[in-house]
Amino acid sequence: MISEGGSFMRGMLIGGGFCLVVTLLGHIKLGHEATTPHEHHHIQAPNKEDVLKLTDAERMELSQSMRVYCIILVRPKDLSLWAAVRTTWSKHCDQADYYSSENVKVFDSISVDSSDTWTMMRKAIQMSYENHKHEYNWFFIAQPSTFAIIENLKFFLLKKNPSEPFYIGHTVKDGELDYVDVAGGIVLSIGSVNRLISVMSEPDKCPETGGIIWKVSGDKQLAMCLKYKGVVAENAEDSEGKNVFNTKSVGTLIKEAMASDPQKVVEGCCSDMAITFSGQSPNHMQVMMYGVYRLRAYGRSFNDAMVFLPPPNSDND
Repeated sequence: MISEGGSFMRGMLIGGGFCLVVTLLGHIKLGHEATTPHEHHHIQAPNKEDVLKLTDAERMELSQSMRVYCIILVRPKDLSLWAAVRTTWSKHCDQADYYSSENVKVFDSISVDSSDTWTMMRKAIQMSYENHKHEYNWFFIAQPSTFAIIENLKFFLLKKNPSEPFYIGHTVKDGELDYVDVAGGIVLSIGSVNRLISVMSEPDKCPETGGIIWKVSGDKQLAMCLKYKGVVAENAEDSEGKNVFNTKSVGTLIKEAMASDPQKVVEGCCSDMAITFSGQSPNHMQVMMYGVYRLRAYGRSFNDAMVFLPPPNSDND
């Protein structure tokens, strides 16, 4: 995927394809479940075996209750990425809308009339809440260079109560502040959005714009606002402690794994339960779609714990 020697490209593509195809298996053990107030900053997916113990009716009800609204923040310079996201993974969201810094005639989008990252994010969340608070219980914020596997996201959130204030992704520490890096995607439960909307009316705690003296990134400002309401950033991991929200591309992760331990590229690269990868080009997204949704090994049968059906207009898997 990265312009390197032919042998490296071949190895990386094979490794990346294998790593990504197995993401749908969901072999994750039970970790700490978040409760209110949140005391744990590392959370894991439900145990597959526990999910299999549920009746078919219970699993169907759970599957249908998972409603993810995708907020994709875009700018006119992102047109090629924007187009790729529209034709690939975003079709697996229950609904995906594009919030643009300005009006763009080429694609349908919702203009927020600002290129400031925090203002864009803030307005997008406010508009989403006003229009969809009764339809969706999870809100996923992503940049156009992010590739997301929505089915894995739904499985990860399966046993988590969206009424509780969840704020999940790839966490980063900056001084005393823990925040979710938007490069890997940000997940907010309806419970956390309820709290966020309430604090947005208090400009001393949650200003409409970033810092006056120095700029604060949108993802950090979001964390600061949520912190006032007792909502803390929680890092999503698998049973081995691997991140499932990735702020790097598959190619970069494979390259790092090869340098670290060439004998364990797949084990060192990515989680089987990976939800996002960042830094993707439009072509890389198409390759990811092939590896995740289209490639099949005939003769192999998988007993997945859950089945999440994509929306009717998802014609690419």
